[in-house]
Amino acid sequence: MCAPTDVTLELDDIQRGVLSPRPTPYAATYLVFRIDDRSQGRELMRRASAAATSAADSSSPLGDTWVSVAVTCWGLEALGVPRASLDTFAWEFRQGMAARARALRDEGASSPQHWESPLGTPDVHVVITAIAPDAPRLEAAIDRARPAYDRLPGVTAIWRQDCYALPTGKEHFGYLDGVSHPAVEGSGIPGSNEWEVPLKSGEFVLGYPDEIGGVRTPQPTVLGHNGSYAVFRKLHQNVAEFRRYLRDNSADAQDEELIAAKIMGRWRSGAPLALAPEHDAPALGADPHRRNTFLYEQDDPAGFITPGGCHIRRANPRDASVAGEVRLHRMIRRGAVYGPPLPEGAMDDDGVDRGLMFAFIGAHLGRQFEFVQSEWMNDAVFFGAGDTKDPVVGAADGRTGYTIPRRPLRRRLAPLPRFVVTRGGEYCFLPSLSALRWLGDLHD
Repeated sequence: MCAPTDVTLELDDIQRGVLSPRPTPYAATYLVFRIDDRSQGRELMRRASAAATSAADSSSPLGDTWVSVAVTCWGLEALGVPRASLDTFAWEFRQGMAARARALRDEGASSPQHWESPLGTPDVHVVITAIAPDAPRLEAAIDRARPAYDRLPGVTAIWRQDCYALPTGKEHFGYLDGVSHPAVEGSGIPGSNEWEVPLKSGEFVLGYPDEIGGVRTPQPTVLGHNGSYAVFRKLHQNVAEFRRYLRDNSADAQDEELIAAKIMGRWRSGAPLALAPEHDAPALGADPHRRNTFLYEQDDPAGFITPGGCHIRRANPRDASVAGEVRLHRMIRRGAVYGPPLPEGAMDDDGVDRGLMFAFIGAHLGRQFEFVQSEWMNDAVFFGAGDTKDPVVGAADGRTGYTIPRRPLRRRLAPLPRFVVTRGGEYCFLPSLSALRWLGDLHD
């Protein structure tokens, strides 16, 4: 891996949505547009360059509020970006998420044929995201962005998803979310794990050296430099089924919470098993400076405290040597809840759609998002557990159980149903602010 260097990121040209952790609490909106007229699509880009928030804007009058603008490969084509330029983008991006369904294990109920229209189709061209600490400031951000797309008859709004923080500050399965965030060299934003060395900026922003010294930049440079790739996925959560699984595999309420912790790797308060192995520690879970500062290799290599198959250890094995070079697969992840909560204690589904809008930010779709999704979430060869799946978000088929390492005998739980179903998504490109202007100034 590369040695530490003094990297200066051009923060005033990078969209803030690339590097800033989501505020807590939060409200968010995803708006999807189709470009029907090329010239008006370019006008949208010109206007969007003024509406998007830069990473240098950390003192906005609206606080932790920003607007991000992303474009799909279909969108770049609709804007008239030459094929020679499109061919320099990541091939996964050029294919689109729906075409990558098999690699992502989006099969069965999660297959693109069941996705929410128009997600995963060539109609998805531009995704505008607004995020803020609360609903009033979110509406103010949307109002600021509205002139970018308003009164453009050649640009059609085709989908919207509103998200918000639950009153508990948790996601629908009951776990504190948004706990982990990597430090990016040159960003000035500290990571959530004080023991993690900041990652090279090229792992997340195009045009800078990455962990192996490479520099990736789609061409022309004015288009690719300071950009990033983004993955958006709408994930439906089967909350009632998750609750029934915990109840049916536990002896009592205390045991149920222990199983929930062993499945996730954290207690529902956010306290990690690595630091609170026997009982929940809500004060620890609420402390952003302590709840994510831990490693595995020295104190728990065999996973007797934090199971190797649990969600957080699969998603980020940290210093686990069995996972290879973890830093090459490190990701920026963000989640935003949508839909009303299932009433407390309810064990039957009420038919209401609820779940998480998942977002990935990075410079390497293949070895970051797709690798983690296919090799760590839906396979377990890297830690010797065959083809077992992540117990929370994996593509479970109802045939394989979950194992909790324990002395003298391991504990085996019943076969896992699929708790999370993909409702749709897309691979996007987050252009720099100067690239948005360049897209606006394109000529045939």
